[in-house]
Amino acid sequence: MFHPRFFAEREPERLAYVMCDTGEAVTFAQLEARANQGANLFRERGLKTGDHIVIVMENRREFMELCFAADRAGLYYTTASTHLTVDEITYIITDCGAKLVVTSEKFPELVERLESALSSDIELYSVGAQKDALDWQEAVARQPVTPVSDECQGLDMLYSSGTTGRPKGIKWPLVVQDPGGHTMLLDLLTSLFGYDAHTRYLCPAPLYHAAPLRHTMVTIKMGGTCYIMGKFDAERALRIIEREQITHSQWVPTMFVRMLKLEREVRDRYDISSMVMAVHAAAPCPASVKHEMIKWWGPIVHEYYAGTENNGFTAITTSEWLEHEGSVGQAKLGILHICDEQGEEVPVGTEGEIFFENGHQFEYHNDPVKTAASKNARGWTSLGDIGRVDEEGYLYLTDRKSFVIISGGVNIYPQETENVLLDHPAVLDVAVIGVPNEDFGEEVKAVVQLTSGETPSAALCKTLMEYCSARLSPVKCPRSIDFRAELPRTATGKLFKRKLRDEYWPEATKA
Repeated sequence: MFHPRFFAEREPERLAYVMCDTGEAVTFAQLEARANQGANLFRERGLKTGDHIVIVMENRREFMELCFAADRAGLYYTTASTHLTVDEITYIITDCGAKLVVTSEKFPELVERLESALSSDIELYSVGAQKDALDWQEAVARQPVTPVSDECQGLDMLYSSGTTGRPKGIKWPLVVQDPGGHTMLLDLLTSLFGYDAHTRYLCPAPLYHAAPLRHTMVTIKMGGTCYIMGKFDAERALRIIEREQITHSQWVPTMFVRMLKLEREVRDRYDISSMVMAVHAAAPCPASVKHEMIKWWGPIVHEYYAGTENNGFTAITTSEWLEHEGSVGQAKLGILHICDEQGEEVPVGTEGEIFFENGHQFEYHNDPVKTAASKNARGWTSLGDIGRVDEEGYLYLTDRKSFVIISGGVNIYPQETENVLLDHPAVLDVAVIGVPNEDFGEEVKAVVQLTSGETPSAALCKTLMEYCSARLSPVKCPRSIDFRAELPRTATGKLFKRKLRDEYWPEATKA
């Protein structure tokens, strides 16, 4: 049985998770009691199987208790980013049809505005008292610690990050079954990454994102212990790995870059030998960065490619990657196809849109048009990514279809240019986008965040452009470079290229 109750009954004092910032430790017995109290409160407030709740809060102890409460009450639970605007959060709450919303005292402005914006039949709670919200802690404390009588397996219903458009609610079909049984996600992640009762998993990212939430919950369901950071800090993550003897961890490439750019003396200060699995995903990883991580951490660096939709899934080990540099692996869920714009399969090695056959079924909530657009005539599904496969079926990502720059009729994939610029020691982060060009329609622009100690200048701009020219064909090189103190990324490493691009296409945003 894959359920906190199983471990609460047998080893009640076993740690389920620890909040690294506060030191709060939650045993399986405590998690079981608090999740039951939450489920009982949901029932008291009239929520039934298939209903929706929304959680908007920072990484804190109550976050996981809420998710496990919904997970056993047969509810869809939507975890919304705390970096969204109030209007975006209101849209998500309304779109998913939430009957109950829980946030925290960290967001008083959100509570104030939601209280007036939401309909009266949506209950608004806060962890930590706020005048415009019900007190979640007080309400849940009155509930019994025993299970609800009609337990049912719930599901997350997460929204896309909105990096290429308005967030979409990704909905899987709710299967009526008791909580704690086999699920697609649990079976897939445990078989690939070895999460079990001995796992000590480090989560350095916000729980409101798909991968951190799902991998954390799977680890706990398997009886492992999760160590959850409030937010990522490169040196602190290394310190936690050493102190807590972390065995498994999950990262995004920007985290790798920040750890690699620590002083060598700082990196060497920490013993990370307890780790047996370091998984990364969410964004393409430059080959040079991955080589450096493998050199530092050894053959424990695993990668996967998937979306929140989980319509398909590829994965690759260190040894495989060294033989197929740049690949994100072979299909582990679904059958992989590369298709042209007409939906026809292309030859091996040819770039095209990535489709999966027989993958996990999903729909975009309240949006049959987008759901239909994600499928081709054969029923294969796509997330709009571009790539190719080799003779052995290994997938190589090129970029998102929506990020392609078309200059003078030539397709330019920004990721290649971004990877080259990231190799330069002065560059900490970079986004390459298409901006208006009167003659060619679009031209290539790089927006760069510099490493500490570097100062923006015309000379540095020229240096970076020459660096690209020595390594790329002219059409792929930036015609101009802007410098920013920070780039708009989600906490899981995805660039908000839509927002960045809109700054340079003011007329397009008015359309």
